[in-house]
Amino acid sequence: MPRYVIEREIPGAGKLSATELKAISQKSCSVLQDMGPRIQWLHSYVTGDKIYCVYIAPDAETIREHARQGGFPANSVSEVRTVIDPVTSE
Repeated sequence: MPRYVIEREIPGAGKLSATELKAISQKSCSVLQDMGPRIQWLHSYVTGDKIYCVYIAPDAETIREHARQGGFPANSVSEVRTVIDPVTSE
């Protein structure tokens, strides 16, 4: 199943408290549970004003539906074509 990187523009994201991040995570997981096993959240990276999330889903529309149901922005949804790392250079 395809993997996606979602860019969520959230001003002040890097200043969100652990409690606020927990609430966002709980909301996301609740929506995921309702949507069923066809979409899976792997992890997210929180930066200054954005959160980058990595998901597995059948298509980009499923990612956007999760965002709509959760009330999250999904400013950019990009399918991952390949993964490279230091081992790629060998």
